[in-house]
Amino acid sequence: MGFNGGMERARGWKPGHYLLLALALYALVVTLAFSARGRQVAHLKEEAGALRAQLERAPEGYRLPLPGACLPERAENLPGAPRPYRKGVSAGFVFLPGDACVPVAAGMGVVAAATGEVVRVESDYQEPAPEAFRALLERVKEGAGPEEMDLLKGLEVWVRHPDGRTTVYAHLKAPYPGLRVGQKVRRGDPLGYLGNTGLGGGVPRLLFEVWEGEPERSPFLFQGLGPEEVRAKAQAFFGLE
Repeated sequence: MGFNGGMERARGWKPGHYLLLALALYALVVTLAFSARGRQVAHLKEEAGALRAQLERAPEGYRLPLPGACLPERAENLPGAPRPYRKGVSAGFVFLPGDACVPVAAGMGVVAAATGEVVRVESDYQEPAPEAFRALLERVKEGAGPEEMDLLKGLEVWVRHPDGRTTVYAHLKAPYPGLRVGQKVRRGDPLGYLGNTGLGGGVPRLLFEVWEGEPERSPFLFQGLGPEEVRAKAQAFFGLE
């Protein structure tokens, strides 16, 4: 057999046999190429998924929750301002008519300051009766705990952010229709409508707080700083520079 035998067999092949062999070799090459490409594509998909996850976790920056607003000018509307009626301080920014660079009126939209997850929506909030509100003010004269603070803030929406902070939007008239706990929101998404709940009929306003963790159980943003330092740091934090 040997070489001559192989030649004899080769002489017995028809043109179709060569075509079939060529097609088989081509199919093998293509299969190997696609297999390698498939591994590459799978690897690229994994990398893309990891990058997407990192992007979602990365802080995109915070903005003020009233579109077009500026920081309050008056010191009493900044974090750390004294609140003698309850022997405490304000934990957030208070946006009032004449101190926000935009009109502040009941019913105007309030938006998410940053991307996050809604962790509290008081959709069934009931405003205290006048007698109950007066009793609450009497109760907090020597200081207010977390439960009393919740009542004083009226209707609230909380959003927890990827950096561990929680933003609180308080004194709202109502939450945005359909807003629910567990919902993912992006910066600028609607959360509710400005109001005057928890104030016993006071002027409409928005109390906006940024907590380093759980509200009323962790430090608030810029805690311990004076008004001028708060303004300077807040300008950078909210991208207003």
